[in-house]
Amino acid sequence: MHSISETLAAHPCFAGLDPAITDLLGGCAANVHFAKGRYLFKAEEPADTFYLLRGGDVALELRMPGRGRLTVQTLHPGQVVGASWILPPYRWRFDARAVGDVRATGIDAACLRRKCDDDPSTGYQVMQRFLPIVAERLQTTRLRLIDLYAPPAEVGNAL
Repeated sequence: MHSISETLAAHPCFAGLDPAITDLLGGCAANVHFAKGRYLFKAEEPADTFYLLRGGDVALELRMPGRGRLTVQTLHPGQVVGASWILPPYRWRFDARAVGDVRATGIDAACLRRKCDDDPSTGYQVMQRFLPIVAERLQTTRLRLIDLYAPPAEVGNAL
């Protein structure tokens, strides 16, 4: 059985992080399980916990008026579910739904923000790991919406 700090250190998001920092983060973490179909969180809810996915898949969805739900991206083990916890107003931008049974490590966002505020070096290292996640989600969403809404390209004028 691994300690929560060892679980954090083994996850790609925090791999290679100073062990003292993963120990610090371990105080904010707990292992969780979500059954198939259950929502980890919904858009506009407070972004109070994010998840390091250890097993199962999670669909990030947008509610589209008149169109239902659009899956923007499906996340797999080794990825992070939720990045809105890091920036005000600390509210989720997507719904996150368990595609199958999900095992994850949940991290209390307020706890982690306090630790980052208390130690700017820790905050910087956490930010370095999360800003690429935010950028990747933005790009994935952009491409998905272009795919959905862009008019068909004329022959020879493809994007």
